[in-house]
Amino acid sequence: MLTAIVDYDSGNLHSAHKAFERMAHEMGAGDVIVTSDPETVLKADRVVLPGDGAFPACHKALFDHKGIFEALQEVVIHRARPFMGICIGMQMLATRGLEYEETMGFDWIKGEVRKIIPSDPTLRVPHMGWNALDIEHDHPLFSGVTGGKHCYFVHSYHFVVDDAAERLASTEHGGKITAVVGRDNLVGVQFHPEKSQETGLRMIGNFLTWQP
Repeated sequence: MLTAIVDYDSGNLHSAHKAFERMAHEMGAGDVIVTSDPETVLKADRVVLPGDGAFPACHKALFDHKGIFEALQEVVIHRARPFMGICIGMQMLATRGLEYEETMGFDWIKGEVRKIIPSDPTLRVPHMGWNALDIEHDHPLFSGVTGGKHCYFVHSYHFVVDDAAERLASTEHGGKITAVVGRDNLVGVQFHPEKSQETGLRMIGNFLTWQP
């Protein structure tokens, strides 16, 4: 079993690699590698797409890496291998992003990435720090994770899904903010599971053993 964490120069992947590697060892879930090679992505049994920064910059960086998106499309959509997007990696699943400029996403989960505008003007943006999860739909990713558990968020834009059934969990920051999206073999988390201590590690372990 091989889990590929896609490296497209979108930020520091060290902590994510270590967290996935640790949980793969604990769960007997095979090997975890960080790769920018499309051929390696094509061989993976499951794929993780991280992302830090702004939607347009991450989108450009990914498509500047020739063959990466095509490999993702083949493995995730055509072969239906389990996929997890993290932070901007989750946002790029959307139809489009509206950060700075309109940028088309993968359109794997219908919706838009819009600026967070809290109903309480005293709340700051970016939404940064620990916030509780409200689990809206059961999913194997949440096995052993109860609602109210806290995860670590850092973002100024959020994924507004067209279909509420594809928002698996949310959090509150002057209004409902999408925390987890998913359908079929796809999941995406707005928070950083590798920085979310026991709760995040549990979800990583659940992903590594998930058989959609």
